[in-house]
Amino acid sequence: MNKLLDFKNILLMFCLVFILISCANKKEFIEEYNKPATYWYNKMIIQISGNYLDDADDLYTSLESEHRNSPLLPTALLILANGHINQEEYALANFYLDEYITKYALSKNIDYVRFLKIKANFLGFSYQLREQELIESTIIEIKKFKLKFPNSEYINLVNTMNARLHMAKAYMDYEIANLYKKLVKPKAADLYTKKAQNAWINPKEIIKPKVPFYRAVFE
Repeated sequence: MNKLLDFKNILLMFCLVFILISCANKKEFIEEYNKPATYWYNKMIIQISGNYLDDADDLYTSLESEHRNSPLLPTALLILANGHINQEEYALANFYLDEYITKYALSKNIDYVRFLKIKANFLGFSYQLREQELIESTIIEIKKFKLKFPNSEYINLVNTMNARLHMAKAYMDYEIANLYKKLVKPKAADLYTKKAQNAWINPKEIIKPKVPFYRAVFE
């Protein structure tokens, strides 16, 4: 009988502790809503400074959902995009940059945002014989940038990335041509050879990229 009472007492204490913890969590959960924009923004900055970008993403979502017209949103988007670029998370960076471009296309610093998007794509190019579509789409974005923002302070950096991407494309075309030659497909080989020759890059100036031994087999 005493053992049964002891068991009931332990069970009751456990239930009380569980209820108290649940209430505390519920209270904390409730307090994380209906906050001013500066609350979400400052917490987001703290998380980014500690490289907790997943938490920063969630905090931006709270900021954007509760304060759709907040003047802090454009800055928050750019800070998040730069944070993801620094962490080499280029797809997420582009997500925030695209959102900025969609919402604030008339912003006075839209050239900076477009530059960041080009930079994210450029840095995201990591396999010299792959990602052909990424190279070509980024070159197109660069052409648009140069036409729209010829006097931008970022134009020299964009021109540097443009030259390197054209070298990468020419090198890729030559490699594809050589592959078709090995497969005895002269028409395809000739097509890619002409594509490479039509580039303004001198093939003799192209330095073959160094590939780690564990990747060379697959390139």
